[in-house]
Amino acid sequence: MSDTRQQRIDRIARNAAFDVIVAGGGINGIGVFHDLSHQGLRVLLVEMNDFCSGCSAAPSRMIHGGLRYLENGEISLVRESLVERDRLLRNAPHLVRPLPTTVPIERFASGLANAALNVLGFTGRPRPRGAVPIKLGLMLYDAITGAGRMLPRHRFRGRAATRSAFPALRPTLRFSATYFDAWISHPERLGIELINDAMKRNPQAVALNYAQVTHRDAGLTLTDAATGHVLAVSARMIVNATGAWIDESAATLGARLNERLVSGTKGSHLILDNPALMAALDGHMIYYEHDDGRVCIVFPYLGRVLAGSTDLRVNTAGRTACSTEERNYILGALQELFPAIPVTPDQIVYAYAGIRPLPVSDADFTGRISRGHTLRRLHGPVPQIGMVGGKWTTYRAFAEETVDLVLADLGLARKASTRDMAIGGGAGYSDRFAADLASSHRVSPARADYLVDIYGSQASKVAEFCSSEDPSLPGVAMTEGEVRWAVRQEHALHLADVLQRRSPLAIRGLLSLPLITTTAEVMGAELGWSGDRIQSEINSFLADLATWHGVTLPKPKGAQP
Repeated sequence: MSDTRQQRIDRIARNAAFDVIVAGGGINGIGVFHDLSHQGLRVLLVEMNDFCSGCSAAPSRMIHGGLRYLENGEISLVRESLVERDRLLRNAPHLVRPLPTTVPIERFASGLANAALNVLGFTGRPRPRGAVPIKLGLMLYDAITGAGRMLPRHRFRGRAATRSAFPALRPTLRFSATYFDAWISHPERLGIELINDAMKRNPQAVALNYAQVTHRDAGLTLTDAATGHVLAVSARMIVNATGAWIDESAATLGARLNERLVSGTKGSHLILDNPALMAALDGHMIYYEHDDGRVCIVFPYLGRVLAGSTDLRVNTAGRTACSTEERNYILGALQELFPAIPVTPDQIVYAYAGIRPLPVSDADFTGRISRGHTLRRLHGPVPQIGMVGGKWTTYRAFAEETVDLVLADLGLARKASTRDMAIGGGAGYSDRFAADLASSHRVSPARADYLVDIYGSQASKVAEFCSSEDPSLPGVAMTEGEVRWAVRQEHALHLADVLQRRSPLAIRGLLSLPLITTTAEVMGAELGWSGDRIQSEINSFLADLATWHGVTLPKPKGAQP
């Protein structure tokens, strides 16, 4: 059993001096925490909301090399991304899986000059990509992957073969190309598994969600929103991994900034219940260009269809939702791609949006802004390193680069590499795990498949924790025991933690009022909530679903209008 939150607070109170404090519990901050923990340092990770609840909760769910980055001349980023993609396929096979990706093509040679124009400083909208530049790009993509590739090389099709393979795509297509990247089924769970691996490896590593570190005249102060504790803490260094919020948080942590570091863009995605579209995709992601030059995606995701995304400049960081205009943009692009399949707003079961923490850029076309990452020294009372940029695929490499700088500044040598380190339920995972689990724990094949899909090789621990009489939550496969597991083992403190990030129930559109109510009651029994607190959690969660995710469920009896 992992230690309780109060035990972690008590450990900090007994010894509040840390080598490093990591501010920001998105995937970049978690990656740094995980790496530092394996170096044997005393490290504190602090996230003001839930882990992976900001930008890290709103990715395209792709683990990819970044084919379009080639057009921007970012070959080193593509190389790094491809290496890290393959590492995640090996280290987290329970969550990261191959994804055949098809590019529909209407033109022949259009777009050949896009990369050249970028080198010459052109930052506007690129020309539409034709068969020749896409073929050249895929050849380079394959070459960069190298001989140690884990996934097949690309293949090209003409008009007839394209029509035969994807008859529902618009009939004006002249070519198509299929290459392989990967997708991640439960990204927020990967973050939780990294945190738990780190604390298991190093008892001096402490992670807290719903907490905040600020710098005051007397030094650094940790405020825990869950327990109300306020503790003085210290650190030799701070890693600022607050993403789109770095410009604001740097000052809160005592640093002085002379210029803005991040200029974010907003990305929105839709989850659709559209069986005809699901069938037409045939297991592929379609990676296509809309008529405004932006790249869009659509692929099967956990029994639904994920479609996106937008790429709009934003001036300030903050929580955000998919707008009506963005919704119409995504649906309109899909309808043009699949003209015979109705794609309508009533098919949307969930929507989400986030702010990409991209570096400041004066590019006219947001697709020209680099998706790479950089480190910045932020000067203040406590030396601070700011993480700027980055993406899910390269989080580990970015963390490694950050930790190497931290170690150099502290005069320490690296003790361990995370490059080939299995993550959470990826340790000992194999395709036979579900069958073995069904046999060893006397659970049904369906239950075994479900557990392994969510927890990987850790499914056996969850099966042991949940009794054979453990009731399911209303209408879904998840059980009440899994809710208790999320609270005791996975740092869940609020309804959204369980229903949106420890499980895929919300994003799959499986929520109902009875399910939410039962989950709140189970959490309340674990966390000592009063009846009023249970009702407050339900009301708050329902309001958040409607405001930020376009999901409207009936209000519970007695709720405020």
